Amino acid sequence: MLQTLIIAISVSMDAFAVAVGKGLTVRRLRAQDALKTALWFGGFQALFPILGFFAASTFSSYVEAFDHWIIFALLLLIGGNMVREAFGEDEGNETETPDFDWRHMLPLAVATSIDAFAVGVSFAFMEVNIWLSVALIGVTTGLFSAGGLCIGRLFGARWQKPAQIAGGVVLIVIGFKVLLEHMGILVL
Repeated sequence: MLQTLIIAISVSMDAFAVAVGKGLTVRRLRAQDALKTALWFGGFQALFPILGFFAASTFSSYVEAFDHWIIFALLLLIGGNMVREAFGEDEGNETETPDFDWRHMLPLAVATSIDAFAVGVSFAFMEVNIWLSVALIGVTTGLFSAGGLCIGRLFGARWQKPAQIAGGVVLIVIGFKVLLEHMGILVL
C-alpha cells in the first residue's frame, strides 16, 4: 500500500506541474476551477492505469518469467522522461491559457496520464489491488493538481520543476527496488 501511495504521488507530479503552469495564467482562482482541474487530472490518472492493467493482464501469462524487467524498464522510462521533461518545460508555460473548458483540459489530462498507462501495465505484473490503486492514484492526483493550481496562482513556477524531478526520481528508485527484490539482492 505504501509503494502504491508513493507511485500515486510520483505519477501525479506531471499533473501537478501542469496545474502550476495553469495557475500562473489565472487572475482570480475560483473553487470551481480547482474542482475541474482535480476532476480532469484525477479522473484520467485513474482511467489510464485501468486501461494499462487490463491490456497487460491479457498477456501476463506469457511474460511472467521476465515481468520484473518490464516493471523496471517502464518505471525507469517514465521516471527518466519526467526528469527530462522538467528541464525542457519552461517554454511550455507560455502557451498555457486560463480556460478550464473541455477543449483545453482534455489534451492536458490525456498528456499527463500517458505515464499512468505504463504504471497500469506494471501493476498487472505486481500483486496490487487495481481498484484501490487507481482510486488512490485518482484522488492523489486530484488533490495535487488542485493544490498545484493554487500554488501556481500564489507562488509562480518555483515548485513546478522540482516536483517533476522528484516524482521522476522516485519512480526510478521504485523500479530498481522491484528489480533488486525479484533478483533476491534486496529483501524487505
